Amino acid sequence: MTFDQWLLSLVVFLPLVGAGVIAAMPKGQHALVRLVALIASGAALVFGIVALVRFDFHASRTFQFSVNTRWIDSIGARYHMGVDGIALPLLVLTVALTFLCVVYSQKIMPKPQDKVKGFFALILLLETGMAGTFTSLDLVLFFVFWEMVLVPMYFIIAIWGSERKEYSAIKFFLYTLFGSVFMLLGFLAMYFRSVDPVTGGHTFDMIRLQGQHFGGIGFQNLVFLGLFLGFAIKVPMWPFHTWLPDAHGDAPTVGSVLLAGILLKMGAYGFIRIALPLLPRAAKDWAPYIGGLAVISILYGALCCLAQKDIKRLIAFSSVGHMGFVMLGISTLTDKGINAAVFGMVAHGVITGMLFFLAGSLYERYHTRQIDDIGPGVLQKIPRMGAIFVFVAIASLGLPGLAGFWGEVIALLAAFNPAPGLSSSLFRSYMVLGGIGTILTAGYMLWLIQRLNLGVVREKWASDPS
Repeated sequence: MTFDQWLLSLVVFLPLVGAGVIAAMPKGQHALVRLVALIASGAALVFGIVALVRFDFHASRTFQFSVNTRWIDSIGARYHMGVDGIALPLLVLTVALTFLCVVYSQKIMPKPQDKVKGFFALILLLETGMAGTFTSLDLVLFFVFWEMVLVPMYFIIAIWGSERKEYSAIKFFLYTLFGSVFMLLGFLAMYFRSVDPVTGGHTFDMIRLQGQHFGGIGFQNLVFLGLFLGFAIKVPMWPFHTWLPDAHGDAPTVGSVLLAGILLKMGAYGFIRIALPLLPRAAKDWAPYIGGLAVISILYGALCCLAQKDIKRLIAFSSVGHMGFVMLGISTLTDKGINAAVFGMVAHGVITGMLFFLAGSLYERYHTRQIDDIGPGVLQKIPRMGAIFVFVAIASLGLPGLAGFWGEVIALLAAFNPAPGLSSSLFRSYMVLGGIGTILTAGYMLWLIQRLNLGVVREKWASDPS
């Protein structure tokens, strides 16, 4: 195998190797554990950057750094990995955010602080699952990595979370597991209705499954329903969103960063990579309903943000709205809409990840997440952190020129001219409602800036808040 064929495996499995090394280390070696986690996540980031540099952007539609070899012969599953222009930015986002989470945890370790081994091992295991999901081109391999994410995130919330951590962890686990069952049934249904053009048997290969009819539109719609439940819960779309605010609110800071920054993107990526190309006729039937739920998510998420007093729950509900724009772009079934979705996912991962880092840092100083207890006056008390918070919040509300703007505005433009066969009047209505959502988004973010950053610092914080 060439270096290019090894490259994705190195990015995906180096964190797993690091987790294994940490698990084998004796207790009490906290400094060494932190160093191993930093090296493993840093090495994955380095190879991710190498993939970015070596990627041929003139051939972004083709899968590069591909490896396709035998794995489970009895069911026809193969170790098939590769990235194109859709998967690559999400892969780089994954390794970058995970590395930043490890760096952040070097100094700010959530309680209980004596379980250092387990904490860093779970973060690295989570990284392997997330990176593997974005590189898999076989449905069985995709499902394995998809489920690998579930267990470490459950324990990160349940052990290192706050307040109702057990409740939130179980809710996250059950919701995701429920969706995964239907997703797996959809995978199996496509497998048994498929014909491998090479071997003549059945196949789990995503590329070979494209263009197959699977026995008619009724069957496709039923399979699409199973995939929709699995992916929509992970996004999460309204009304499957209720696990998100609890999980974000009670997760430790790095757990919230990885949830918002990467895990939510797995659901939207599933629609783009699997549901739309493998079931195109069913996707056209489902597109109006996906677009409608996306618009509801945008408006609902913004209205919920206006009612929040907890800074982490506000950022969590904002993710519901922002991912609504991603799903609106996907529902148009156009190249412009898909590009808007990918750009929106990457921008949301960077911006919301930074917001959660800042929220965690504020909590470390003020020991509260209540907006009205922290503010006003953060800009006066902690000017550098306050200034960064204002900048990131303005990026989140979609100020033109900043990252949060482009994904949202292109998604709205894509809704103006959806794919042939979709109702232009319906999607233009979605565009108008989505535009109202941008106004509400600006409203709650500016109100957050006013309550938190502006004004005179409270008397009880006149001295050092810690």
